[in-house]
Amino acid sequence: MEANPEEPHGAAVVADGFGLKGPRGWVFRGVGFRAEPGALVAIEGPSGSGRTCLLLALTGRMKPQEGHAEVAGLPLPRRMAAVRRISALGPVPGVSDLDPALTVAEHLRERALLQRRYDGAVRALLRPPGERAAATRARIDAALEASGLDLDALPKGERTSVRDLERLEALRLSVALALIGRPRLLALDDADLKLSAADRAEAWALLRSIADAGTTVLAVCSEAPEDALRVTTTPRAADDATEDTADGADGADTDDADDTDSATEDTADGAAADATGAAAEDATEDTTEEGEADALAETGRA
Repeated sequence: MEANPEEPHGAAVVADGFGLKGPRGWVFRGVGFRAEPGALVAIEGPSGSGRTCLLLALTGRMKPQEGHAEVAGLPLPRRMAAVRRISALGPVPGVSDLDPALTVAEHLRERALLQRRYDGAVRALLRPPGERAAATRARIDAALEASGLDLDALPKGERTSVRDLERLEALRLSVALALIGRPRLLALDDADLKLSAADRAEAWALLRSIADAGTTVLAVCSEAPEDALRVTTTPRAADDATEDTADGADGADTDDADDTDSATEDTADGAAADATGAAAEDATEDTTEEGEADALAETGRA
């Protein structure tokens, strides 16, 4: 189905009292904001405050338990599969990691092939091989241009292994891979992690340019730039831990330090538990092929 050219490409994101609960209590709770299509949204907060889980919940990868959220008018969690189809993940540790053994070219080709196989229109598969190859190359070139990744500037060009990339170059590659699918919503974790002040400025300039081009951007960071829409997460409060104990939550504690540790563990434990629940919830909406596409897209091998 062709997109309406009069509609903005980016996806509006709305959250109201949004919350996600893991095995040991609330990972985040009470999140509320409204972002227009093409907005740059910075999710900031201390480590263990549920930033990554909020990012995954807003892109349909984790199932929330409280409140309301919509992405491009699609309600969560009811339309999680549909939200996954219009969103893409940049770098998210443990979810969409780059393979250090593969080269830049191998990553790009693999993502383009997956995109064509699972998300391409049926009529596109009927084109002559030469036309399909040209279309794939054009899509890769557009993604590289948008990400600012100059292949000629890499040590071995497109044959450079991921392990030999600088942090900013790896960030640009992850963004390019995500943009190959032409998503309406781009999400990435740790956008400013281990970057110098100069590289951090370049990273935000990159994300700002993508947003200005029409794609809504959600970026987890330690410190948001002034021109971004800021969404702040906080560690679980002591009263939440008390509530968890009353409810029989495993290992809950009212001590503030333990709460932070529990919230950090929820990022991993909750992701596994909620991803399983999300798959079951979407079983009636996802086809087998779509489910396979989601699994492949988030193994870090694309």
